[in-house]
Amino acid sequence: MSLLDVRNLTVAFRQDGKTTQAVRGVSFSLDRGETVALVGESGSGKSVTALSTVSLLGDNAEVGGSVTYDGQEMIGASRQLLHKVRGNDISFIFQEPMTSLNPLHTIEKQLVESLELHQGLSGDAARARVLELLNKVGIRDAETRLGAYPHQLSGGQRQRVMIAMALANKPDILIADEPTTALDVTIQAQILELLAELKKTENMGLLFITHDLGIVRRIADRVCVMKGGEIVEAGPTAQIFGNPQHPYTRMLLAAEQKGQPDPVPANAKVVAETEHLKVWFPIHRGLLKRTVGYVKAVNDATISVREGETLGIVGESGSGKTTLALAIMRLIPSEGRIVFNGQDVRQWSTGELRRLRKDMQIVFQDPYGSLSPRMTCFEIIAEGLTVHNVDPTRDRRELVAEAMVETGLDPAAMDRYPHEFSGGQRQRIAIARAMVLRPRLLVLDEPTSALDMTVQVQIVELLRGLQKKYGLAYLFISHDLKVVRAMSHQVMVMKQGDVVEQGPAEQVFGNPREEYTRTLLAAAG
Repeated sequence: MSLLDVRNLTVAFRQDGKTTQAVRGVSFSLDRGETVALVGESGSGKSVTALSTVSLLGDNAEVGGSVTYDGQEMIGASRQLLHKVRGNDISFIFQEPMTSLNPLHTIEKQLVESLELHQGLSGDAARARVLELLNKVGIRDAETRLGAYPHQLSGGQRQRVMIAMALANKPDILIADEPTTALDVTIQAQILELLAELKKTENMGLLFITHDLGIVRRIADRVCVMKGGEIVEAGPTAQIFGNPQHPYTRMLLAAEQKGQPDPVPANAKVVAETEHLKVWFPIHRGLLKRTVGYVKAVNDATISVREGETLGIVGESGSGKTTLALAIMRLIPSEGRIVFNGQDVRQWSTGELRRLRKDMQIVFQDPYGSLSPRMTCFEIIAEGLTVHNVDPTRDRRELVAEAMVETGLDPAAMDRYPHEFSGGQRQRIAIARAMVLRPRLLVLDEPTSALDMTVQVQIVELLRGLQKKYGLAYLFISHDLKVVRAMSHQVMVMKQGDVVEQGPAEQVFGNPREEYTRTLLAAAG
């Protein structure tokens, strides 16, 4: 008998008098000590299938078929049984830890709560177990992090805390829904190794949901490929990767980053440069808030990026990548020289900087979090035009329509709201919002990490096309080295605020000088 057995699972959602079929006749099983991967694009039904296993769907869900855990039926199960199974026998790791962690409670309190509820641990025993778990998932200086709140941790650190919580009660089944999307390649490798070790030592079943086929190849025993709520192909990993039968599977496997950006023109002007840029955040203690030390976020960074050039910035969470970009855009205080469009802007006032703002734009990692849910697509894209008084004589809808067409969006959808678009479309809206101002420098902060592989390829092609057309300078921040390689002319490697290596992309990727760079490349596979 399988540990988890899903048979003919169907899920439909009722909303506004309509019924939408999300999962159609899905069947698979999971045994102890086995990893089964559910793969497919956003909206294929992967997460809905996983949530159905312990009845975590909303009241508007109509669920049919059968889901048994260790011989016990989960669909229609009593609250008492579900309460016992959830978080104890079957644990979840979700993609976005900020929505899963309580912002008002410390990391220690949230982990201890789970241990008290399921294992009856408290006091020193619970604290010792919490430290053991945090060390296991790669949290540095775990003891100093116990009193931290979620917002005080990086995205990667928050995800590691979520993984620690899921592992706290030694579950029989771990359901991991895109658990490594927000993690650096080195931490990703550590977490995958940890999950593989736990699966072996604890004889645990692992249901792994992801769009990263590289991870699937490394960890999965069997693969189920989902499209439109159905499993279109399933089988052993080697078979699926070696001899895919379904056209959709072949398309997913073919969606890899390829090619390189166009060469930078020899006469290209420098758009942005820094000399000995430093960002240190003071640490205040005591009643008088005396400065007792500094968080050295960026140390002595000297960069230069020209028209039509991409500088890829890589490194682990907390290495200073985003801080460096924010300092260059004068969004946080810094020391050192910052030159933009040939002018030293570090001492400029907010008012003086305002006229430069339209020339420096940013696209963030989470396309949903960076778009106002109360504004239509048109209002989001047009906002900058109004703020900077761009082309005041031209019709705003016409300008927005042009930006939407340029970024692969249908102008007919400009009056829709963000939730009515897919993840890839939302990221295109974020790019259109920046591009409508015709900037000279575009900061791209993990712009593809939350997207499916096929959509990632589309976004990279879009960005390369826009760069070629307008001579844009990009600062491209990412932990996905394949994407960085496909986008970048120059690469800078950062570690704990220090620039450990920088140079042409071919040199850094082909013949890295520093051990840390070699470690990153090895972890990326």
